[in-house]
Amino acid sequence: MQLFGMPAEKGRWLLIPLGAIVLLCLGTVYSWSIFRKPLEKLLSINATESLLPFTVLLVLFAVLMPITGFCINRFGTRTVTAVGGVITGLGYILSSINGNLQLLTFTYGVIAGVGVGIAYGVPLAVVAKWFPDKKGIAVGLTVIGFGLSPLITAPLAKSLIDSYGVRQTFVILGVAFTAIILAIATVLKTPPQDWQPEGWNPTVTTQNHSSSSQGKMLESQSFYGLWLCYTIGSFSGLAAIGISSPLAQEIIKLDAATAASTVSLFAVFNALGRIFFGWFTDRFSPKLGAIASFVLVLIASLMMLKAGEGAVATYLVAFSLFYFSLGGWLAIAPTTTLILFSSADYAKNYGIVFTAYGAGALGGTLLAGRIRDIFGSYTVFFYPTTALAILGIVLAVFMLKRSFSTSTVAQV
Repeated sequence: MQLFGMPAEKGRWLLIPLGAIVLLCLGTVYSWSIFRKPLEKLLSINATESLLPFTVLLVLFAVLMPITGFCINRFGTRTVTAVGGVITGLGYILSSINGNLQLLTFTYGVIAGVGVGIAYGVPLAVVAKWFPDKKGIAVGLTVIGFGLSPLITAPLAKSLIDSYGVRQTFVILGVAFTAIILAIATVLKTPPQDWQPEGWNPTVTTQNHSSSSQGKMLESQSFYGLWLCYTIGSFSGLAAIGISSPLAQEIIKLDAATAASTVSLFAVFNALGRIFFGWFTDRFSPKLGAIASFVLVLIASLMMLKAGEGAVATYLVAFSLFYFSLGGWLAIAPTTTLILFSSADYAKNYGIVFTAYGAGALGGTLLAGRIRDIFGSYTVFFYPTTALAILGIVLAVFMLKRSFSTSTVAQV
C-alpha cells in the first residue's frame, strides 16, 4: 500500500506534521492574550470582559468534540476537516466587523469555537489509526502543534496588529487558516480497516477493551476516573494560560513586555509535555501518567503560594510546570482513551472524554477571575489548585485501571 508515493509504513509519518500544522492554526486561541489589550481599547471593555470570547470558544470547542466523532464516521475525515477549517476561518474574518463585545463573543467565541471543535479531533483520529503500534508518541507529536501554536502565532499576531490593526489581523489570520486547513484536508485519510504496519503482530490477550462499545465506556469506572482527572488537569492548566501575563505583572512585578515574552517559553513546555506524557503513558500506564502530572501541579501550586515580588525564577519554574502538565493531559487523555476503550470508536469516545476539557476551562478561568476580583490577588487561586492536585492523585490511584501488556495496548 502506498501513501504519499511511499510505502505506507514510511508515508504515514508525514501525517504527523500535517496534522500538527492543522492544530497549530486552531491553537491560536492560546494566543488570545495578544488580542486582549487592543480589543479592550477598541471596544472600551474591561479585562474580565475581554476574556469572555476566549472562554466561550474553549467551552464550545469541548462540547463539539463528541459530535465530531459521529461526523467523522459518517462524512469522512477530509470533509469534516474542510468544514471545520472554513468555519474557523469565517469566525476570525467576521470578528473584524466593527461591533461590540456581544458580537465578538458570537463571531470568535461561538463561530470560531464551533470550527475548532469540529476540526480538532480529525488529525488525532487519523494518526491514531495509522499508528496502532505507536499510539502515544504519534498522538503526542501531532497534538504538539496545538501547544506550540503561541510560540509562532503570538509574535505573528502582535506583528500584524502593530502593522495593520486588530481588525485586519483577524481577516489575515482567517484567510490564512482557511487556505492551510483546506489544503491539508485533501490528504487526511484513514487506513483500510484490515491494514496494519508491516512486521507488527499484536498478540490478543484480552478482548474486553478492544470490543468495548461506547455504551460500555460510559458504564466504566475508568471513564469517570479519566473524565474527572482530565477536568482537574484542564482546570489548573487553562487557568494558568489565562492569568500568566497579568499575574507576572501584578505579583512578580515584571513589565508588560517581559511578561508577554514568557508566554512563548511556556508554550515550549506545553508542547514538550505532550511528547513526554505521550511516551510516558505508552511506556508505563495511564494511572502513573496522571499521578505524575498531578504531582507537578502540586509542586507548582505550592511554589506560587510563596511567590512574591522579584521571584522570577519561582514564577518561571512553576508556570512551566503548569503548562507542561496541561500539555501532558492533551496526550494522556487521548492515549488513555485508546488504551482502555475501543479504537474503532475512538473519535466518538474521545469526543465524550474531551468534554472534561470544557468543564475545566469554564471552572478554572471563572474561578481565577473571581478570586482576583474578591481578594485583589491571584495568589489565593493556588489553594484550590493544590487541593485539586491531591484529589487528582487519589482519583487516579483508585479509579484508573492498571496498564495492560504492550501487546494488549497495541490491540486497542
